[in-house]
This record gives sequence, C-alpha cells and structure tokens, in this order.
Amino acid sequence: MQSILVTGAAGFIGSNLVKRLLQDMNNATIVGIDNMNAYYDPSLKEHRLQQLEELAKSPTLSQSGNQWYFIKADIADKPTIDSLFAKYHFDIVVNLAAQAGVRYSIENPDAYIQSNILGFYNILEACRHNPVQHLVYASSSSVYGGNKKVPFSTDDRVDNPVSLYAATKKSNELFAHCYSKLYNIPTTGLRFFTVYGPAGRPDMAYFGFTNKLLKGNTIQIYNYGNCRRDFTYVDDIVEGIVRVMAKAPEKKTGEDGLPVPPYAVYNIGGGQPENLLDFVNILQEELVRAEVLPKDYDFDAHKQLVPMQPGDVPTTYADATALERDFGFTPKITLREGLRHFAEWYKQYYG
Repeated sequence: MQSILVTGAAGFIGSNLVKRLLQDMNNATIVGIDNMNAYYDPSLKEHRLQQLEELAKSPTLSQSGNQWYFIKADIADKPTIDSLFAKYHFDIVVNLAAQAGVRYSIENPDAYIQSNILGFYNILEACRHNPVQHLVYASSSSVYGGNKKVPFSTDDRVDNPVSLYAATKKSNELFAHCYSKLYNIPTTGLRFFTVYGPAGRPDMAYFGFTNKLLKGNTIQIYNYGNCRRDFTYVDDIVEGIVRVMAKAPEKKTGEDGLPVPPYAVYNIGGGQPENLLDFVNILQEELVRAEVLPKDYDFDAHKQLVPMQPGDVPTTYADATALERDFGFTPKITLREGLRHFAEWYKQYYG
C-alpha cells in the first residue's frame, strides 16, 4: 500500500494530479496539503477540492481501496509537516506548493521566501528524517531567465534569473541536489512550461484575457505581441509527473565511497512555442465557439500592444528530448484542443 503526499493539492496542477492518482491507483493513501491562500480567488480552489471529494466518494472508485485526506496547512509550518511525515510514512512526495507568478514576486517578495524557500526546506528535512522512495518537485521554465539559446535544455546554464520567483525555483534545484548528495534522497525536479487548461490559475494570460474580454475591458499583449510561449496543457503535465513519480533516479556509490546524487531535472513542455498574437486569435475563436463571447465581438477594439514587463522573457521553448528518452513521453495536446477544453469549462463554470 503506497502512501503519497501532494503539496499544493488544491492548486491547478496539484488537484489534477490527485484526480489522476485516485483514478489510476489501488489501495493507496493520498494526502493533500494546501494553505488555500488568496493569491487568486479561493473559491476556485474550493471548487477543485469539492471535485476531488466527490470523486473519492464515487461508487466507481469505492472498489479501488484508495484513501484521500486533505489538510489545510502551510508547508512553511514545520511542526505540521513533521507530524504528517511521522503519521503517514510517505513513499512518494510531490511538492507542487509554491507561491507562483513572476510579476507578483516583484511586489510581494516575502511570500516567495516563505513558501518556495522555507517551505521546500521543510519538505527536504522531513524527507531526510523520514526516508522516502522519491521526492518529485515543481521547478519552472523561469529558471532559464534571459537565455538566448533555444530550445531550452536542462544542460544549459541557468545562472541568470530575471525574477525572484525564478531565483527561488533555481534554489529549489540546488537544495534538492545538496540533499540528494548528503542524504541519498532520490529527487527529480520538473521545469514546467506555461501550464494551462480548465479551472486553471486566473492570473495566467488565457484566463485573465477571457475575464477582461467578457467585461468589455482591453487586454494588453506584451512585447507588442512578439513574445512566444511554450504552452503545455495540464493533462500533459500530469502524465509527465505520474511517469516520473514511478521511476526515481537510481542510488549509486561513487569512487569516493559516497553517494552519487540520485538527482535529475527534466523539462515538461509542448516543444512548440506559439506567438502571443496567434495564441490570442485561437483563444478568441474558441471563446466564440463555446458561446462565452458573441459572434460579433469586436476583438480589435479590445486589444492593446504594450512593451515588455519587468521579469518577463521574450521566449520560452522546451527541449523535452530527455523526458521522451527516459520516460517515453512527449506532450501531445495542441493549443487549440487545450483552449477549447478551457472555453467549454469556462462557459459551464461561470454560466
């Protein structure tokens, strides 16, 4: 019987991962933790949790023997984390809890140090004192910063973060390497590339644009539309996480008699960067198709091309060949398909 901890379980990726684990596993104990903060509308997090509760109690899953527990708490609260590890003896930990957002990190740096540095340290310490088979944690494409070479490879140097958020994610990778080396803890970091989909984060462009267009407000397209993003649909992200969870880096001993760090980092990205203007065009077509917006909506009157924002980068583009090599997986869901799912969900959720 496996015991799994998912931090950030009410978040966008976390809730989708828990849903997948509940559907796929048998006789597993799945524990979720989330502080339910108000970085964005907590009712969306409550909506995701409600879906998980309903799924866990559904007749179709009652035969699986899975148990689902949710704890409202912060990973920066060390006593709570330590008590959870002591109680459940986790086999696998997936750390997705983090303060997200590039621009928000410029205005609210404290939140990033608290969650992304102190919180992750608490998770590492708990894994050290309560040995786990595998720690999987969220990094970010933001670690590539101002790198000019594309696509971004995990072999590239990532020493030039352009936001505090990116710096905290790079720190997570360094912390994990250190704990892998010192305590032989198998760790895998996943650099996610612009994740999107139904019930996603309202601060992400596709969601924010939809809200603004619906209110008749103007949307701002940064770098005069010359940004490119490697959009990755949430189901592809979850598929990547599930495959990585099951295959921890191998423990080996080096020539010095000490552990060779059982440590790995992978990109999970679509590998097809989309121009922001093309992305907006697909989004508006799908919003009209789903009847979120009327057929005669004047999009041109509600678009404004503006300069680049501090902390932003012009292009994100994943080289995910290592993921395909080691796990036989490459993200497959197209931007149109993904935005169609989002538009249909938006219509249903907001009516």
